[in-house]
Amino acid sequence: MMDPDSGGKPPEGGASVAGRGEGRSSRRRKAKRRGKNLNAAPSVHAGTAQDAGPAGRPATDDALNPTRKRKRRRARSASAAKTEADGVTAVAVPARVPTAAGDTAGPGNPKKRRKKNRGGRGLQGRPLAQARAEPAYAPRPASPAGQAASVAMANGAGRIAPEAPRVYRDDFYAALDLGTNNCRLLIAQPTRPGQFRVVDAFSRIVRLGEGLAANRRLSNDAMDRAVDALKVCAAKLSTRPIRKMRLIATEACRAADNGEEFLSRVVRETGLDLEIIDRETEARLAVSGCSSLVGREARSVVLFDIGGGSSEIAVIRIDNNRSSRLANHITHWTSLPVGVVTLSERHGGRDVTPEVFEAMVTEVEGMLSSFHCPPVLAPQGGLDDFHLIGTSGTVTTLAGVHLDLPRYDRRKVDGLWLSDTEVTAMQAKLLSWGFADRAANPCIGPDRADLVLAGCAILEAIRRRWPSQRMRVADRGLREGILTDMMADDGAWRRIRPRRTEQERDEQGASR
Repeated sequence: MMDPDSGGKPPEGGASVAGRGEGRSSRRRKAKRRGKNLNAAPSVHAGTAQDAGPAGRPATDDALNPTRKRKRRRARSASAAKTEADGVTAVAVPARVPTAAGDTAGPGNPKKRRKKNRGGRGLQGRPLAQARAEPAYAPRPASPAGQAASVAMANGAGRIAPEAPRVYRDDFYAALDLGTNNCRLLIAQPTRPGQFRVVDAFSRIVRLGEGLAANRRLSNDAMDRAVDALKVCAAKLSTRPIRKMRLIATEACRAADNGEEFLSRVVRETGLDLEIIDRETEARLAVSGCSSLVGREARSVVLFDIGGGSSEIAVIRIDNNRSSRLANHITHWTSLPVGVVTLSERHGGRDVTPEVFEAMVTEVEGMLSSFHCPPVLAPQGGLDDFHLIGTSGTVTTLAGVHLDLPRYDRRKVDGLWLSDTEVTAMQAKLLSWGFADRAANPCIGPDRADLVLAGCAILEAIRRRWPSQRMRVADRGLREGILTDMMADDGAWRRIRPRRTEQERDEQGASR
């Protein structure tokens, strides 16, 4: 074995050739572990097996005499106390200084520190503290109709993953629309600006306006059907912590003499407090719900919502300063006191001949004649300048029949473009069918078989008043408009970091 201080040339192959315990670095590590003075010159011990360390390595003086180690510590402590008593400021000296050329091991060497930090251990050998993560809350889905978005945290520091917007349990919004024919509910969460994710939905045909045109009152059977549907909606709302909701009633409750009485019964039996909105509000909500279907190239649009007891029409003109809310661009609007239920009751909806169909169209045209607005919105720069948007069961039914769907699919219908020729062909096709044929179609069904041609008559009157080369189908309406307005007014899309409840803030503080 070679003495490391003899000045001799090391063996070829480098330090790794020497056996363990023979090299200088091994002796330094061993001395450090056993408390030996690292500044002392190394010594060679040719002891016997009796005084040798493990694996035949030489034992250090401290290992053979533990008392010397304790005495050395006491001496260092006494020396430091005397220095402080004499008024001399103590200077921290590194525990390791270079002893030979190229020996740079010590606290100031970053390479050595990095080596010690490997494996997730600190400079003192303690495991690094785990990064604190903010408590993340994900809403628990209560029905298979939809699931809420999960909270995604990045890097354990409270950052929001861009692909999954962070949401809290109080970020649920609900919209309910009780119309003349349908009862509909949507529960949604805001996602990207101007968008939301539907987590639960409900729709049922209740025909609340049945017999309203003749009696001016809601019948008992119709009110019973509506209350049963509203009980389902109340049950769905009770399973989620709704931040804001808006529950509206439209034409049937507006026109009925016992509309307020009916809503009082709804409060007693379901706990839902519905408001009756006026026709202007209904028109604006329909426009808000369809704002994303108006292309950037459009300069004017006629949007119509054919309901069960009324039909809302809005004329929209868009200039270069387009507002984020399409309803701000409404220049003219009207609400016709006619819908698919009232029109079919007056003219009959089961057996509709071409003559009966034309009579229905003429009646609606007479109502439109009193609506004062620009008679023609002719495209000035091309076909993209003007188009129609239809949001109702009538236009979605036409789209489903046009696509020949074996089952109605909203994803294929919403946003579909239909040319003027295609709309005319679909109306003629439905008019040629009898009641049984319409009821057998999967996109119509028996509940709408006696209403669809009345809706086509209203659509035909609108197309004659505002001729257009194309029409866009919207499977959306008042509920979507309510949700869009509520989220915008509440600043749901402006909140970069969502609100935290007091309990959540306390939990976060306790974790620190």
